Amino acid sequence: MAIDIGSLMERSTAMLSSDHKSVVSMNIFVALLCACIVIGHLLEENRWMNESITALVIGLCTGVVILRASKGKSSHLMVFSEDLFFIYLLPPIIFNAGFQVKKKQFFRNFMTIMLFGAIGTLISFVIISLGAMHFFKRMNIDSLKIGDYLAIGAIFAATDSVCTLQVLNQDDTPLLYSLVFGEGVVNDATSVVLFNAIHSFDLYHINTNTALQLLGNFLYLFISSTLLGVLAGLLSAFIIKKLYMGRHSTDREVALMILMAYLSYMAAELFYLSGILTVFFCGIVMSHYTWHNVTESSRVTTKHAFATLSFVAEIFIFLYVGMDALDIEKWKVVSDSPGKSIGVSAILLGLVLVGRAAFVFPLSFISNLTKKSHSEKIDFKQQVTIWWAGLMRGAVSMALAYNQFTTSGYTKVHGNALMITSTITVVLFSTVVFGLMTKPLVRILLPSPKNLSRMLSSEPCTPKSFTVPLLGNGHDSEANQKSQDVPPRPTSLRMLLSTPSHTVHHYWRRFDNAFMRPVFGGRGFVPVVPGSPIEQSVPVVQQWQ
Repeated sequence: MAIDIGSLMERSTAMLSSDHKSVVSMNIFVALLCACIVIGHLLEENRWMNESITALVIGLCTGVVILRASKGKSSHLMVFSEDLFFIYLLPPIIFNAGFQVKKKQFFRNFMTIMLFGAIGTLISFVIISLGAMHFFKRMNIDSLKIGDYLAIGAIFAATDSVCTLQVLNQDDTPLLYSLVFGEGVVNDATSVVLFNAIHSFDLYHINTNTALQLLGNFLYLFISSTLLGVLAGLLSAFIIKKLYMGRHSTDREVALMILMAYLSYMAAELFYLSGILTVFFCGIVMSHYTWHNVTESSRVTTKHAFATLSFVAEIFIFLYVGMDALDIEKWKVVSDSPGKSIGVSAILLGLVLVGRAAFVFPLSFISNLTKKSHSEKIDFKQQVTIWWAGLMRGAVSMALAYNQFTTSGYTKVHGNALMITSTITVVLFSTVVFGLMTKPLVRILLPSPKNLSRMLSSEPCTPKSFTVPLLGNGHDSEANQKSQDVPPRPTSLRMLLSTPSHTVHHYWRRFDNAFMRPVFGGRGFVPVVPGSPIEQSVPVVQQWQ
């Protein structure tokens, strides 16, 4: 059997050339990441810029350079991939947010977060879907079907929780951070549920049963995803507490924490749950139990490892989006009607503004009815800030748009290409313009940091917040200060909605101290380190302060 040597050589040369191009692309991309970090450091004190916008601008500039160098053929080093985004980049960001979040603020405002994240997303979804259906039909965009309009509502109802991490600081604005970011996590999960439901149900025969199935699907996904994250966190805490891996190698402790967190996310995706919710609550549980079970060196290592992975993933996403935004193939299809493209983008941006305002202000009013004191209520200036900070749209919207309107990075169907390019336009405009204005808006609308911190939070700053009880409500530390104040008589609605939460907090602390911490460790647990004073003086393998 004759072997064509020449053909084999040509194939080998082509493969080597392709591999070399990939290596060159990765080198350039890593160099750009380094440039983003350096420039972001130089702009640290700038009141307008932040690292996400810096990476986005650098990505756009790089795309222009590549576009000119390739003579209009390509503008990116890599094609935007929703699998890369959802599987590799998003998990470390969401996990670190749960790991670092101020738990007291988050659970104190949990009902408000659920109102904004679930009910608010549904309101925004309905307004954007109906608005798009009304205006786009008038613009003679006939290629879109009812499923496409509902998908548009789900796509643009998804806020960008990644960008929120960049523009809000949980030490300076703890209430706003917990509300906007917590809402963003629930919002992303709700948007993905709605998006998947659009493909699962018969949209031409919507009835009461379909609506109930959709509601049941959301409740099932939310509860199951949360429980899976909690179980993964508790399992990691139990294993590390029982096996004492730090006796021999802190590397095993750190590796197990990282892998268990990622396993929780992938397990959620395997069972068609929300990996976002799962890994977020896994981070919360790990910070409450697992983190206290490892050695001191592992605590420092894990804290910085999770923060570093999240930081690099955030920069990666915005750099990635910036370069892909100039992909010439998408824009060629809509180049014959630039006016229509601008009009569609403007309509979508307006619907995002109206859709968010339609739930932030009414739901804030409802939330304020459940608050005891005036300082706990969300005043109008804070409501405006919450509305504005949640207007940014990011990679989640882009990934869902690619999933709905194309499978290969671009499409030759005019209506689909129009939706993709409009999504990119809205993402770029909202991230740059709204992102640039958020920090100055916070400084203008909100009180000084001294008054703000006294009014909104008595919780210590990160990393001391790791020692705060999971569902602590903050009243224990302020008991003496508030003992002389006589609170106003609560209304019936306020008493109904607020009293049970304090009861839950009280019984949770008792349950946590009596059962959870003895089994899973946590605050007060002291791991034994070989050769340490604890090991030499105490023969047992666990200590309690």
